[in-house]
Amino acid sequence: MNSTVLSMLHVSSPMARTQRNKATAHHLGLLKARLAKLRRELITPKGGAGAATGEGFDVAKTGDARIGFVGFPSVGKSTLLSNLAGVYSEVAAYEFTTLTTVPGVIRYKGAKIQLLDLPGIIEGAKDGKGRGRQVIAVARTCNLILIVLDVLKPLGHKKLIEHELEGFGIRLNKQPPNIGFKRKDKGGINFTATCAQSELDGETVKSILAEYKIHNADITLRSDSTADDLIDVVEGNRVYVPCIYVLNKIDQISIEELDIIYKVPHCVPISAHHQLFTRYTKPKGQLPDYTSPVVLPDGHTAVEDFCLKIHKNLLKELKYALVWGSSVKHNPQKVGKDHVMDDEDVIQLVKK
Repeated sequence: MNSTVLSMLHVSSPMARTQRNKATAHHLGLLKARLAKLRRELITPKGGAGAATGEGFDVAKTGDARIGFVGFPSVGKSTLLSNLAGVYSEVAAYEFTTLTTVPGVIRYKGAKIQLLDLPGIIEGAKDGKGRGRQVIAVARTCNLILIVLDVLKPLGHKKLIEHELEGFGIRLNKQPPNIGFKRKDKGGINFTATCAQSELDGETVKSILAEYKIHNADITLRSDSTADDLIDVVEGNRVYVPCIYVLNKIDQISIEELDIIYKVPHCVPISAHHQLFTRYTKPKGQLPDYTSPVVLPDGHTAVEDFCLKIHKNLLKELKYALVWGSSVKHNPQKVGKDHVMDDEDVIQLVKK
């Protein structure tokens, strides 16, 4: 264990023991600044930015955008990439399969999008453990991050991955702090807050800046900011990336559990191994309900399957169905229970 890691542990321990309140905000802010500096020292490659890239990680950025698939081992990242881009990434049902960054390319509305299947992240990557440092370094270059999660495993994995990415300066689905920061040659620290602050005050701001050996600067807080916000601005190396949470293997859970998952912000439930199709309901005299689709597995997309998915007695009451979409010649079209629908069709059931 090197000296930087030992120093981080020395700083982290008192942070964990300190109660969080207004009185301890100054002390915690100072500890957070020290920890941020130590982490930067640990994760910054020695000998230049490309020194820690390593074989398989130096992927040239091509196309109009780059999407990174991030997740723990064996959550289905490689399978998903294979389905999307036809790239084979050593798919297997056991952990730690992908050991290098595997690129693929898709085209969407004329745009060329590069997809990267990043090796499975392990806990402690942000602190330099394993090859996580190289993995997250590539993730920093992405325009969008897809965090792929196994729906059968605890959603705590989501928190762990977010924690690893946060520790490496990646901010997910966030905007940069509304803080003005300008270094100057003299004049000391000029602190201004344009709104009430629940955590930061002049003394705390000066202490954090002093940790970075900054004694002359203008600081303007334009929103209720935290010590972490100020540190992010001072560090100046944070990246703000949109993120989508892809919950895989939903074919192995119930429809009730799926309904709960749909309520998770920025979440897309999928089944990488089994293609699933969505159908939208349209109550009589109302617009289609696009917020709560009915998900059906491939090969079971008939009107009959749709009825059974909702309730087993619904099929007995069915007179006919009206369908809008690519599976019919006319919109709407009157169909029976054997009609096979296409993905994203809209259906209205008419009872006897």
